[in-house]
Amino acid sequence: MPEDCRFFVSYTGVKLPFNLVNPIAATALSNRNTFIRAYFNTAGALTSFEKVVYGEVELAHRYEYHPNGTLKSAEIIMLEEDPVVMNFDEKGVQLSGSDA
Repeated sequence: MPEDCRFFVSYTGVKLPFNLVNPIAATALSNRNTFIRAYFNTAGALTSFEKVVYGEVELAHRYEYHPNGTLKSAEIIMLEEDPVVMNFDEKGVQLSGSDA
């Protein structure tokens, strides 16, 4: 499935999936030390993003969705830490993972 790649300055909130804000053009990346590279599926849902700081990926999220569009799983990868995987039911209730 082809994915749409877009770039953002930041995100807001703590609920998953994160809400990305302040889109920027790919041509503006050379002027930035920090940005978010995000991928969206054909339905427009955020499937993954990477926070890039001085050319290194500092944080990454990977998302999967249930057929009804609610979050099914989230994998969170932070620099030099073990990945965390969280699973959710069709209503969005967390089943397993961090603080489940």
